Amino acid sequence: MVFNYYKPKLEGDDVVFFRGNKRISEESICEDIKNIVISYKNCSDLNSENEIEPKNFQLKASERYTKYELDNIIEDGSFLSKEKLREIINRFKEKKNLILQGPPGTGKTWLAKRLAMVLIGREDLNGTQIKSVQFHPNLSYEDFVRGWRPGSNEKLILQEGIFMSLVKEANKFPNKNFVIVIDEINRGNPAQIFGELLTLIESTKRNPKDAIQLCYPSSEGDDSAVYLPENLYIIGTMNIADRSLALVDMAFRRRFAFINLDPNFNDAWRDYVVNKKEMDLNMANFIQRTLINLNTQISSDPKLGKDFQVGHSFFTPNNSLEGKDSKDWFKDIVKTEIKPLLEEYWFDSLEDSEKAIAQLTSNL
Repeated sequence: MVFNYYKPKLEGDDVVFFRGNKRISEESICEDIKNIVISYKNCSDLNSENEIEPKNFQLKASERYTKYELDNIIEDGSFLSKEKLREIINRFKEKKNLILQGPPGTGKTWLAKRLAMVLIGREDLNGTQIKSVQFHPNLSYEDFVRGWRPGSNEKLILQEGIFMSLVKEANKFPNKNFVIVIDEINRGNPAQIFGELLTLIESTKRNPKDAIQLCYPSSEGDDSAVYLPENLYIIGTMNIADRSLALVDMAFRRRFAFINLDPNFNDAWRDYVVNKKEMDLNMANFIQRTLINLNTQISSDPKLGKDFQVGHSFFTPNNSLEGKDSKDWFKDIVKTEIKPLLEEYWFDSLEDSEKAIAQLTSNL
């Protein structure tokens, strides 16, 4: 009989095999099976010789992603020296919690994400080891750690927040590093958002003996105590020029290492914008001199200070300026980004802001 998938096959029935509309013999089928067995044996031998075990296949797949090291940060457009970057990453590894703080436009978020990639050793294209979140006044413990959320059936269900989800992943894979990047960490209330986990983020308390119970039981119903693993790292950014933001409290501050990022209108910046972004060399030199002078003026103002300087990111093009007028590009940045910023700085002294703005373009 010809085998019919819609009719049950009974023991003793003859079966005719087809490949497409062509009948194939039993010998051909046996030969195919033999080849499969030989191929499997070869794979097994290879596994034995090279000591590659199936449990490592997932790890090997992750290594196909592009490696990321300190040199890559510099290639991407950091104007810090490799020695300075190494100092920062070593401090990050030791303290496990790091905050990059500085004036606007100094590349805090940009650098934080790249330091995270250095820590995991590769680009995290699918976001499995690096998670990002921005703190804001409405962000709560329930959003970040664990809390009740409306479910699809209109009932409240207990859900893990972004932080606890990453904690669980880090516990599953102790040989990998995991990083959470918190942008504008002082825009929310860090102590309230972290809750009881504020105690556990300390580098000296990353072990089971310091585990504590959380406010809510686990979403899986597990009410066991929680601790943060050694392979979980926290990096945040803080804009210290924003008058509307409160400083973080001392209990939170002492659990982090703080790195100051200053404007870098140095030769590394100039070479990058000229060689990588096709900016006119004379224009790059002009911007370098002009912004150094402006930042000196801001730093010496008793109402402002160095925390209010203008960062280099404002004048580092995202795309190449090839075929464009560098002077026109500079004027647009001053008009739409720097002018409003300086007017905010000198909100009580219109004369000072107008003078500073005029000096930016007066010698063009």
